[in-house]
Order: sequence, then C-alpha cells, then structure tokens
Amino acid sequence: MEKIKMVIHGIAMDPMTNSPIMLLKEAEGDKILPIWIGVLEATSIAAKLENIQFPRPLTHDLMKNILDYLGVRIPKIEIVDLRDNTYYAIITLDVDGNTIDIDARPSDAVAIALRTGAEIFVHKEVLEKSQTFTVSPEEGKEEMVGTTQEEKEKLKKILENLDPQHFKYKM
Repeated sequence: MEKIKMVIHGIAMDPMTNSPIMLLKEAEGDKILPIWIGVLEATSIAAKLENIQFPRPLTHDLMKNILDYLGVRIPKIEIVDLRDNTYYAIITLDVDGNTIDIDARPSDAVAIALRTGAEIFVHKEVLEKSQTFTVSPEEGKEEMVGTTQEEKEKLKKILENLDPQHFKYKM
C-alpha cells in the first residue's frame, strides 16, 4: 500500500455550512486533501498551530500527557480509507518496540500527531477516491480531482471563497 506523506496546511471554514475544514497537503507535492471536521477538533488543531496555551489541558493534550507518562511513542498516523464520505484513520503506537494500530477519526489523529511530532500519511487510494485539488504555484491554477462533475464544482466554489490568510481557524 503506497502512502503519501502529508503536512497540515491549515484549518479553513466552509462558507456554505460554516463547518471547519482540515487541509492536508502533500509534503513533496501540490495535492491538498480537504476533510470536514468538528469544531472541537478544529479548535484543538488550531490551538496547536497557533501555539495557544490553555490553563488546563485539552483532550488531545491530556492524551499526549498520558502516553508520555506511559512511555508510549506515536511514530505516525495514517488516513487509511474513505467509505460513504467518511474518512478512517489509524494512530500507530510504539509500546516498548511493539507497534499497535488504533482506529481513530482523522481529525483526532492529526491533533495528536501535531502534539507528538508523528508523521502524517494518507494512503494513495484514499487520495484517488477523494475530492482533492492542486494549486500550480507557477500558474496559480487549480485542478480538481473528484468523483463527479457536480462534486468538483461544489468543492471548487467552496475553495475559491476561502481566504488563504484565514486558513488557520481561530476561536
């Protein structure tokens, strides 16, 4: 199974639904994978991206603290499937040299990866099934990849309305 290394490109708001969108970008390419996520997860991701400290740990910070205390490392997270418009992810734990894969939502997996320094991967077949877009830096043109023309148009409209200045979701 080929895996593509990704980085968090930012958090944006879908102007149509007012829902947060997590944007993952290829580390060595131009493809961007948008995944609609919940407000709490977006807050957690944005807080880490903005280095915002809270007086008490958020859920993902608590999880990291517990794992650190137990000596568990997280080398990587992977987005492994897309079924019925739902993304599936795994968090790989390293427990005393043994690896264990734990089922997770992509937003939780990315929030934890940001806190632990874990690498982020998306399986190639997930990118192929997804509505991704690319931005050519030289031309500034977007190319959409989706399952239907209607889906491509909807996503293109949403992404055209996103202001890159506001990719990081702020509470």
